[in-house]
Amino acid sequence: MLKLEQISKIFNEGTPDEKIALDRVSYSLKEGDFVTVIGSNGAGKSTLMNMISGVLTPDVGTVEIDSKNVTKLPEYKRSHFIGRVFQDPMAGTAPTMTIEENLAMAYSRNKKRTLKKGVDRKRKDFFRTSLETLHLNLENRLNAKVGLLSGGERQALSLLMATFTQPSILLLDEHTAALDPARAELITNLTKELVDKDNLTTLMVTHNMQQALDLGNRLIMMDKGQIILEVEEDKKKELTIEKLLAEFQRIRGEQFASDKALLTS
Repeated sequence: MLKLEQISKIFNEGTPDEKIALDRVSYSLKEGDFVTVIGSNGAGKSTLMNMISGVLTPDVGTVEIDSKNVTKLPEYKRSHFIGRVFQDPMAGTAPTMTIEENLAMAYSRNKKRTLKKGVDRKRKDFFRTSLETLHLNLENRLNAKVGLLSGGERQALSLLMATFTQPSILLLDEHTAALDPARAELITNLTKELVDKDNLTTLMVTHNMQQALDLGNRLIMMDKGQIILEVEEDKKKELTIEKLLAEFQRIRGEQFASDKALLTS
């Protein structure tokens, strides 16, 4: 479903500000895998997501989705088969458009454009039914401007929109980090429900170790642009925060103290 082969990315190469963001990263996801990604700031997590989504192109290496080489394919073309939810609740929706208009735009993402009316009665009923799964009463606010919604409501809507078309890959980039604990728990639960419902192949970046353990069937830990730990499904079930922290401490050494608060928040 997703295959990364020897992906490398260097920013500001040959200057005093040179930064190795990804260093020969190879990894693959099978259909239905839900992989959580943890690591300290600067580990390469977001660069990895940007590489998969097409925001960035690797200096070397290849990206394959559904057995097709998409390494040179631009972001707007990859959006036909990739859904993504960002950390910022304001990033995944159009604030000046209504809920209905945002949903219509997401619904048409991987469909051929026509001159037919954007939202007919059948589609509107589908939107309402889909919104009911969020348990936020948004199904009764189809004509409300998205910019008037709370951060949690917008993130829930972004999550629904990203999964609407059952994408080949769903990318979740710290999508609960900017929310208060109650809303973060809501979005976490919605994530599990929506991913499970359609068996979506998912890669989720998080700083929160408990969330990384609670969600998904596989886990990877990144540091300095590399995958330094891979945990498969059978081992992940036995993991605890204490065991994960111990492994991270072993790898990070003296730098561990500055990472611990971040990873357990």
